[in-house]
Amino acid sequence: MQEVDETAAEREPVACGHETVLLVEDEQIVRDLAQEVLKQYGYTVMCAIDGEEGLRVCKEFEGHIDLMITDVVMPRMSGRELVEQVALLRPNTRVLYMSGFTDDAIVRHGLLNEEFAFIQKPFSPQTLATKARELLDR
Repeated sequence: MQEVDETAAEREPVACGHETVLLVEDEQIVRDLAQEVLKQYGYTVMCAIDGEEGLRVCKEFEGHIDLMITDVVMPRMSGRELVEQVALLRPNTRVLYMSGFTDDAIVRHGLLNEEFAFIQKPFSPQTLATKARELLDR
C-alpha cells in the first residue's frame, strides 16, 4: 500500500486539474471537505454517499471518470467491492482508497500488501490534492 508523506506533500505546490473525480464517502463532513478541496483545485467532482450509489453513478454517468476516491469501510458495500465492480465498467478509472481505520481494519478489507494508492484520514487538503494529481499523472 502506498502512503503519502504528509510533510513532503505540504512543501510542494500542487498542480490544478480539470479531470472528473467520483468521491465515494459515507461521512458527510469528510465528503463535503474533500469535494470542496478537489473543486478548488479545478476538478469536476461527483459525490456518492456509499458504494451502491457510487456504482449507480458509474453506470449512469455518460462521461469519463478519471479518478475514483473511495472510503475503504462503508455500509452495504466496501470500497474494495465497489472498485472490483467499477473496474468491469470503467477499467481506465484510477482509484485512491482512503480510511481512518488502522492497518488491521485495512487488512480485513483486503487492501494491505497490494499495490493500491491509499491516503490515511485525516489528511490535509494539499495532501489530498497532491495524491489525486499523482494518480492522474501516471
